[in-house]
Order: sequence, then C-alpha cells, then structure tokens
Amino acid sequence: MRKKLALSLLRLLGWHILPLPQDHPSGSVICVAPHTSNMDFLIGLLYSWAVGIKSGFLMKSDWFFFPLSYLLRALGGIPVNRKERSQTVDRIQQLLKRKGQMHIAITPEGTRSRSEKWKSGFYHIAVAAELPIELAVLDYQKHEVGIFEVFHPTGDLEADLAYIRSRFSANQAKYPEQYTP
Repeated sequence: MRKKLALSLLRLLGWHILPLPQDHPSGSVICVAPHTSNMDFLIGLLYSWAVGIKSGFLMKSDWFFFPLSYLLRALGGIPVNRKERSQTVDRIQQLLKRKGQMHIAITPEGTRSRSEKWKSGFYHIAVAAELPIELAVLDYQKHEVGIFEVFHPTGDLEADLAYIRSRFSANQAKYPEQYTP
C-alpha cells in the first residue's frame, strides 16, 4: 500500500524513479545530493518507500521537537547535533554495528544553504562500517530521483570525495545557487 501510494505521489508531482543499480547492497551509506530545499526530504522519503528501501536518515537536531520528533524517529530520523561532529560519526558507527546491515541516507552538504565544502562524515561512517556508498540524486531539472551508482571507498579520502562530488552538479539542484560544489 505504501509503495503504491509513494509511486502515485511521485508521478503526480512529475518525478521519475531511477532503477536501483543491479549491485544494490543490503546495507550502505546513501550520499544524497544536491540538497537545497526542504522538499528534498519528502521526495527522498517517497523514493525510499517506492523502491522498498528501509533507511534511516540524519537530520539536524533542531527539527526533533515535540511532537514532530515522534514522527521523524518513526520515519527513521536520527538527530544530529552539529556541534558534536566527531561524536556523530562514532554514534552512527555504533548504531550500524547494533542494527547490522542497513541503509542510512546522509546529505554531505549538511545544510540547504551554500557552504564552504561538503562534510566528510558520510565517508568516514562508510569506511568504518565497511559499507559501500550509494550515490543518490534529486535532479530537479530532469525530475529524476534515485540511486545511480554504488561506490566502494578506496581509503583515499581526497580522491574519493573528489570523484563523488564530480558525479553531482548545481544544475540538478532545486536552487542551484545554494549548491555546495
């Protein structure tokens, strides 16, 4: 029922779903970009329901207030306190160890506004948990949403991040001027 509803809503909103890669793993860190609008959350959530991926997601802790916190947690939300960056990586690693194979969606831009650079926590989490990174796009120009590639980190942080960033562009963002390249 949820899958059909999500598919119908995405179609109604004019979105096309990219097919899952053939090598879609049973657990991953999903790198979702670009992230320039609150609408990204809704489109991403509908996508995960439409393709049947159960995933958690990181979200700024400011959104976890009563009564919204109950809904966000039920949907898989994990609050992140931006002031405790190193603790966030450790906490997510522990969560993945406890729950086993799972998917967790992270926006490496970390905010909807333009910033200096991408945050690398998603990469560190994937490496520590020995999980692949799935690259997922919200392409507002083509109205396409989905995971388009499974990337296996090499351990070379700078080279891997440069490659991952190269797979996304400002043209895909709802608000291209807010995209962090």
